[in-house]
Amino acid sequence: MNNKYVYAFLAVFLPGLAFSQGAVSYQCSFENLQRRIEILTEPGVTVPCEVHYYKDSETPGEKQVLWTAASEEGYCEAKTEEFVAKLREWGWECGPGATPEPAVEPEPTAEPEPAAEPEPIGDDTEALEPAE
Repeated sequence: MNNKYVYAFLAVFLPGLAFSQGAVSYQCSFENLQRRIEILTEPGVTVPCEVHYYKDSETPGEKQVLWTAASEEGYCEAKTEEFVAKLREWGWECGPGATPEPAVEPEPTAEPEPAAEPEPIGDDTEALEPAE
């Protein structure tokens, strides 16, 4: 498959992943440090997917995208399992995390529109007369 088609596919479909997440999440800790790993997918499918990594104790809310897959089923899950196993080898305690809530972009706070001025009431019979 031509790479430009893969990139076009990713550009179109991966941004939507930010709005719906699968149920795979890990929470890891080492002393006072916290890490979170999440696999994001569209509901009911395993690809496309993204693996997000958070260093919650150092940079809360900031994420790194570790891996993405457009068509290879099981890729994100396998890479996540390998990464969690490596963290455990390094002394981290990892377990299932809470099911991630779907990320929702905050709605922009719109300023209230000023009230429209009412149309002046007047004699509009001229508008109803046929033009000559």
